[in-house]
Amino acid sequence: MPTSPGLTGHNVAALYSEHHRWLQSWIKRKLGNAFDAADLAQDTFTRMLTHPAFQPEHTDAEKVREPRAYILTIAYRLVINHQRRQSLEQAYLAALAILPEPMAPSPEHQLIIRQTLQEIDAMLSGIAPKARAVFVMSQVEGLSYDEIAAQLELSSRTVKRYMAQAMAECIVATGE
Repeated sequence: MPTSPGLTGHNVAALYSEHHRWLQSWIKRKLGNAFDAADLAQDTFTRMLTHPAFQPEHTDAEKVREPRAYILTIAYRLVINHQRRQSLEQAYLAALAILPEPMAPSPEHQLIIRQTLQEIDAMLSGIAPKARAVFVMSQVEGLSYDEIAAQLELSSRTVKRYMAQAMAECIVATGE
């Protein structure tokens, strides 16, 4: 399929018509679900429209030279995020399934919990892997900094630094 070097916002429509069907098929093969594939393909092009490289005021040097590769990169990241959210939701539903009926939260509370878990997951996805591991071990698993340091073979000072980094990222992500 032809690609145009230096695409801008005014011809993203051409890019959409050239690549949308291919992209949706690719996502469908990854997910096995045509409905999610359609949504993620649409999200991919929506993200492209907001990217600075597709704005007319940018020079040719700042524009995307390989649009199909760029499209695939965005879509791949969206697929990974979608799969991570589905995995998180499945883990939550599995935990709910083992609760006795009277202890199970109402459907409204379940929705709130799922949305909160997705927000936390999105927040954690922006944190460096080691800082994320330290944060999860501390906040979810309840381990002390010394226990985390021993498990990850880090110094306690490094664990504290990673924890501070993770907490700062969380504060930035929540806008506080």
